[in-house]
Amino acid sequence: MTEIRTILHPTDFFESSEAACRLACAFARDYGARLVILHVYPPPLTGAEAVDRGRPDGIEEDLLTKLRDLVPDDRTITVEYRVVEGHPSEVILRTAAEEGCDLIVMGTHGRSGLGRALMGSVAEEVSRKAFCPVATVRSSIPILP
Repeated sequence: MTEIRTILHPTDFFESSEAACRLACAFARDYGARLVILHVYPPPLTGAEAVDRGRPDGIEEDLLTKLRDLVPDDRTITVEYRVVEGHPSEVILRTAAEEGCDLIVMGTHGRSGLGRALMGSVAEEVSRKAFCPVATVRSSIPILP
């Protein structure tokens, strides 16, 4: 049987990520695994955006609050939260390696054709390059609580 001790759930706060978060929580409960929830935000595009991010309460505190609201108060799950600036697929893969993750559970927007060609797919890149299994969840798939 595969041993799952650490699960990474990268989130972009979209509907597919909510479904993936519920699945990641279910896996964490079932396996007694530690759950690391990660949000990656892009580098600033303008000087004004960089200054705004430098304020004392900063963007990271706002994002950490949003992350903490994702997981119901369930004392049977050990949850850690990470907010990192960078390019999503790179940060997700690096975090998975640094944390020794046994599973990545993430949402996918299900883009195809031109949309995927123009926007790319973080889930696809992570799936191709990850050293551990990756479960992707579309928002149209119901996950029971």
